[in-house]
Amino acid sequence: MKARHHLRAPVAEVDDGPQAAGGRTSLQGFSAKLVTPALGTNDMPETIQPHILVVDDDPQIRALVQEYLTENALRVSATSTGQQMATILEDEAIDLVILDLRLAGEDGMAIARTLRDKSAIPIIILTGVRDEADRIMGLELGADDFLTKPFSPRELLARIRTVLRRTKGPALTEARQRDVRAYRFIDFELNLRTRRLTRRAQRIELTNGEFNLLASLLAAPQRILTRDQLLEASRVYDNEVYDRSIDVQILRLRRKIEADPSQPQFIMTERGVGYSFSAPVEILY
Repeated sequence: MKARHHLRAPVAEVDDGPQAAGGRTSLQGFSAKLVTPALGTNDMPETIQPHILVVDDDPQIRALVQEYLTENALRVSATSTGQQMATILEDEAIDLVILDLRLAGEDGMAIARTLRDKSAIPIIILTGVRDEADRIMGLELGADDFLTKPFSPRELLARIRTVLRRTKGPALTEARQRDVRAYRFIDFELNLRTRRLTRRAQRIELTNGEFNLLASLLAAPQRILTRDQLLEASRVYDNEVYDRSIDVQILRLRRKIEADPSQPQFIMTERGVGYSFSAPVEILY
């Protein structure tokens, strides 16, 4: 690495959770004071401030990551245990979780599995250099990316931004700015915090792309959204923009929410332009 950015520990106290024997503080480039942001803060506007949750039992890593990401226009919460993570997820709208798989006294893989079962919140897992099996299993469980220790804070920030770009649509970002908790239409409710769609308390499974697509439509009811706008909103992986047309995703979404997908009542086709959401939408804060 040609250049390293230096950090100092933040003044605010950080919960000192249990630390593995022998210590595991291992971030390249962390030593003193932050001189300049790793990446331009204009890459992610400050008004948006995505909320990142860091789960790591090493207090020094938590503190340093928290300050570094905060200095780069991200809002950050940090904790040392899976139980505390669950509490924060209940109370806060989290955009991405950074999870250490080697938490002292806990099964990080089980925590990742539970998190993925309950929500579609993006996950970046942290593993040791030799933990190839953990990395593979974590990705198979649905983690969006991984990083091995020791790691560069610049790389962590870049990976966070990449995951956020491919899992968050523009309409969802606008909803975040207005502090929207959920959208409700007829007897459906789309919760932006848990990334769940329910109908009469029964969960309807959505892919990340379908969730972002529906959130974009609900954020702009009775407005025509072009295919390009919806495609950008629903994109999860970079190659998905080529492999799947927006019309296919709309069809799959209609099958999940429409009584008769061939005669839709919610998602209407605007020929030659795009789609619109026709039903009244209630915003929950």
